[in-house]
Amino acid sequence: MEAQMDHGLTAETKALLINIGSAEIDPSLLPPHFRTTATAGPGAGGSSFFIRSGDHRVRLSIKPDSMLKVIPWNECVAVQKEGHIIAYGQLELPLCHCPEQAYITVSERCTFDCKFCPVPRLHGRVKTIEEITSLVEAAQNQGNVRAISLTSGVAESPEKEAEYLVRIVRHLASRFDVPIGVSIYPTKTSSQDLRAAGASEIKYNVETMDKEIFQRVCPGLSLDAILVSLEEAVGIYGKNHVSSNFILGLGETDACVEEGVETLASMGVIPNLRPISPHPLRKGEIVVERPSAYRLLILARINKAAIERHGLDVRAVKTMCLPCTGCDLTPQRDL
Repeated sequence: MEAQMDHGLTAETKALLINIGSAEIDPSLLPPHFRTTATAGPGAGGSSFFIRSGDHRVRLSIKPDSMLKVIPWNECVAVQKEGHIIAYGQLELPLCHCPEQAYITVSERCTFDCKFCPVPRLHGRVKTIEEITSLVEAAQNQGNVRAISLTSGVAESPEKEAEYLVRIVRHLASRFDVPIGVSIYPTKTSSQDLRAAGASEIKYNVETMDKEIFQRVCPGLSLDAILVSLEEAVGIYGKNHVSSNFILGLGETDACVEEGVETLASMGVIPNLRPISPHPLRKGEIVVERPSAYRLLILARINKAAIERHGLDVRAVKTMCLPCTGCDLTPQRDL
């Protein structure tokens, strides 16, 4: 085996790991509490783990036949590809879905039918406020919880979902002294209502900034309404506290991504470029292509330039995906 001591987890290596997205790992190396199962978004239903090297981390899905293999190496683990070690680090404990956060999916079901998302096919349940509180407390008992992050499908309607999240945020804010971030489908008053309840950050996902692709893959949703809500949210939460996931791999061009991140950043919204994770429950409904490592690097640099051009700082974000960085190549944190 070839070990490269300077390759803990560089931006280039992380881009490659994200592109592949999975690794084989001996179960003896990975205690059950180091595994996490996604309950929201394109990766819902899959089990994964985190590797951290210095200030960088990556999340990899567990896949027995992956081209990557995680092996023990000195007092940590290494990621091996074709017999060569390309990265190394420590396995990191996810407190609740991800390290350092209690990141909780409230409604594991959705009335919408976004073609890249398995959640509508999983028919999950809606967590009670008591269950959510217990999850945060359990995370605190395991380690240092720096933030609470809440995401949710739409169990009945966007309005009822937002109303329920307001109740949850108000309850959690009265019990836990950490920032609370929320990611839901917006309503006309969700930004104001959640802020008043105690939320410190908000995320409304555009999914894609290509309007034709959006109409095809997100039937029943409105990109224009999401953009209006994002702009309004910046006025309520301030710069560096509003973000939006922008999926890569739905057929969008690089020019679309460049124009899209410029639009979002100019509004004061931090774009988070999220590579698509094809899901077997959506096979035949949508054609996706996970971005190459090279494309991830190019678009991350474009995103970073837009963010910095408009005076935004990813490092100021306290909740949800941007401080985690496990699934994405994150500007100002990874490069």
